[in-house]
Amino acid sequence: MSIRLSILDQSQIGKGESAEEAFLHTITLAQTAEELGYHRFWVSEHHNSDDVVGSSPEVLLAYLAAKTKRIRLGSGGVMLQHYSPYKVAENFNVLAALAPGRIDLGIGRAPGGLPLSTRALQQEGGTSKPLEEKLKELDAYLYNRIEEGHPLFGLRATPVPQTPAPIYLLGTSTSSAELAAQAGLPYVFAQFINGDEAVIRAAFIRYRERFSAKSPAEAAKREAILALSVIVAATDREAREWASEYKNVKIHLEGGRTLTVNSIEAAEAFGVQSGEKYRIEVKEANIIAGSQNTVRNKLLELQRVYQVDELIITVPLKDFHRRLDSYVQVKEAFADESIPSR
Repeated sequence: MSIRLSILDQSQIGKGESAEEAFLHTITLAQTAEELGYHRFWVSEHHNSDDVVGSSPEVLLAYLAAKTKRIRLGSGGVMLQHYSPYKVAENFNVLAALAPGRIDLGIGRAPGGLPLSTRALQQEGGTSKPLEEKLKELDAYLYNRIEEGHPLFGLRATPVPQTPAPIYLLGTSTSSAELAAQAGLPYVFAQFINGDEAVIRAAFIRYRERFSAKSPAEAAKREAILALSVIVAATDREAREWASEYKNVKIHLEGGRTLTVNSIEAAEAFGVQSGEKYRIEVKEANIIAGSQNTVRNKLLELQRVYQVDELIITVPLKDFHRRLDSYVQVKEAFADESIPSR
């Protein structure tokens, strides 16, 4: 079974680097990904972070579209809970008109930052609409489906591109899988955030069983994708040493929410800013680490187990040259099995 390979870049800042240098690395990665034949290149959204600079994926994507020619570009993802669906539709209609047929709109469910940035983004300190409702609004604006009788009937999100950006829902649970299925959207499970095999398996099963489609065109949107973290080095030992520096830190809030952050310091800051009692849990990061052959075999096994046609890879290494080399080696490892980028 062939496999399609894509990239999620988080625009990390390496030791001693500036934001300008971090963005230049993202541009180089996008251009290299295109040259290597990766299918997509997605960028993330994080706020008020000292570790990554990608706070505005829409702006970054516009620049990347001007610096590439063929590769699909997208958000991994826009945190829709913070924003007006209408404005998100306008932003991505502009992108879809600038880079026809090349733009994806990935939607994330996490806040993308700590409580202070969430309050600043939402102004009133919260949002009254559930994500499910916002997704429906976003779809209606992107595809001009505002029904007669709706208070905003006649409104369009301009410009109107020939090919609107398709929506993808990102998640880490069975509930996100069910939401994607009910909405009839492609689904991306972030294994690098939640590596629980039972949860991943259950999420994909639920997604496939409950996917809602009323036509062949809607059925074609059923797409299960796995996003995972990868490190490739000359030897398994070296790759494991690099991977050992990274941890998955979960903060469990008294109110019932559990979120994953990248450091104990970030977890403690989140707890303090939330105003709730909290508990911190530290685990080894969910990283597929090894030599080129080891990583290839592990990824093929994950593809077999979860029956996905596409893997979106993120490399957590802050050293840019090591990060770039991992992406090169992954593509080389799948030279005979990967599906060419379209």
